[in-house]
Amino acid sequence: MGFTIGGIREMRSGSRRRGRGTEFTTVAEYTGLWGWDVAPGARALAGRCSCGAAECQAPGAHPLEPGLEVPAGATLDDAARAWSETPGAAVLLPVGRTFDIIDVAEPAGCRALVRLERMGLPLGPVAVTPTGRAYFFVAPGAAAELPNLLYRMGWDDAGLDLRCLGAGDHVTAPPSDLGGHGPVRWLRPPALDTAADPPQARLLLGTLAYVCHRSPGRD
Repeated sequence: MGFTIGGIREMRSGSRRRGRGTEFTTVAEYTGLWGWDVAPGARALAGRCSCGAAECQAPGAHPLEPGLEVPAGATLDDAARAWSETPGAAVLLPVGRTFDIIDVAEPAGCRALVRLERMGLPLGPVAVTPTGRAYFFVAPGAAAELPNLLYRMGWDDAGLDLRCLGAGDHVTAPPSDLGGHGPVRWLRPPALDTAADPPQARLLLGTLAYVCHRSPGRD
């Protein structure tokens, strides 16, 4: 059997007794409660990637091994056993399965989130990185649809600081460290009704594009 909400609460309680914030607790919550696959990722150590590659293109921000994952729905024991094989790994989420990501600058993302909440639009999780980016979780397929959506909304030639991550991409999940810059954190945490069923990108894109266009410092 998979996790239950009660099981997660018991796990959290036990984790407090042993020390909070362990990778295992995070992995178990993501796979069991939110229904996401999780991949163990490299970390940046003293400016170098733990993968050992001298010229790593994404230090501390890529999976340790292709295909090495803890699948959604993994039991508590399964998650603990799998993660014990990669101690200290960063927690990465594969994109393009349960969700895609709309990536914007953090200041624009924060302003857009306020607008979206006031408008009562459906929202999924939103994370922010220590490098100043905001990740809006949207329904899978958004990356492929983005050019057409921006064209239909009249934003295709606006030069926006906005992109979409999809299949083949990974994002570092809170509270893991991103490339030695610091931890990723939730601006809007996952919820049971949206984690596995995030909103369609078209519902958020107009507001995100408008706010990005109006952002201070933009040419």
